[in-house]
Amino acid sequence: MIKIKNERVLLTTKDINPSSKLFMVLGVFNPGAVRLPNGDIVLYVRVVERLIKDKDYKYYYSPRFAGKNDFSIKIDKFGKESVVEKTDISLIFKDGTKRLTFISYFKRVILDKTGFKIKSVDKKPSFFGLLWDGELGVEDPRITKINKLYIMTYVSLSRTTNISTSYAISNDCLRWRREGVIFVEQNKDVVLFPERVNNEYIAFNRPESAFQFSLPHIWISYSKNLKFWGKAAPIKLPEKKGFNYVRVGAGPPPIRTKKGWLLLYHVVSEHKGEKSFIGNIKNIFIHKAKKIIHYSVEAALFDLKNPKKLIAKSESPILTPVKDYEKGTFMNNIRVIFPTGLILDESEEDVLIFSGGGDTVVTVKKVCLNDILGCLKKV
Repeated sequence: MIKIKNERVLLTTKDINPSSKLFMVLGVFNPGAVRLPNGDIVLYVRVVERLIKDKDYKYYYSPRFAGKNDFSIKIDKFGKESVVEKTDISLIFKDGTKRLTFISYFKRVILDKTGFKIKSVDKKPSFFGLLWDGELGVEDPRITKINKLYIMTYVSLSRTTNISTSYAISNDCLRWRREGVIFVEQNKDVVLFPERVNNEYIAFNRPESAFQFSLPHIWISYSKNLKFWGKAAPIKLPEKKGFNYVRVGAGPPPIRTKKGWLLLYHVVSEHKGEKSFIGNIKNIFIHKAKKIIHYSVEAALFDLKNPKKLIAKSESPILTPVKDYEKGTFMNNIRVIFPTGLILDESEEDVLIFSGGGDTVVTVKKVCLNDILGCLKKV
């Protein structure tokens, strides 16, 4: 664990109004972050809205974006006989496909130079799904500035492209030109390096499907033009004994340091929870320990000239979810720190880590850069 010099919850669900009276804000988290030329920091924050429950006993409802260019939501209805399972967040149909009972979009937030004070929050959704791009929602943005161009990668959900990663580009971090899907289903946690290496763009990503031989982990890919990616290779991060990682994925875009490219990444592990009563058989009471899922943060260092070469990594999480606001909302057996933004402080001695906490809030943590580098061990 590293020492946190300063920490603040920046946004909660109470700070964001729903897009209409039909919805309630379920979570505000996982912000993409970048510093503007004037020193201010801009966040694109994921907002999750869920339909308010009604008394319709005949249908289930699922929202989707229906606009060609503008913000527009259509609510589809499904007969209950077609649904084999319903949870708070999804409908599962007889053919195994699903629809969501929530929708995600981004809101633009401007912070001051310190990253701890909010200057403004867009009143309306700032970036959202369209018919051809993320019609079922857009999620978990990461923003990288390469030269004078801002590039935002984000998860785009669709009935046709399923769970893929798209990207958009901007000259001012305000108006975005969408460029479509770059990593196809199912590939998430795509982060771009802030400069080209050997005249190539580089991205960490996490392909995932019906895995059988290994658990989901980070890959590296290369591109000449941002649109077409190749030379894919897995990045195997050695695991420390005692930590049962279910999966790992890139956090914020990596930053350049004197020692190498620094990447923060999330690790998912299972922990024993408190035993709870589940029933009894012939007066024998049965209790079962519920597993608690932790999303924690580790760090790794990669060679500046050969970014797929791992130099060093942390031997255990540098940040773990211990605060009350890091307890999950969607499922109460989850504890989450999900870092998506990493920015040098004005002093350049500290870094600001912007994260989603518990799939509910946006947080910022200031830590010393040398403290992170100092906990890395050569591999």
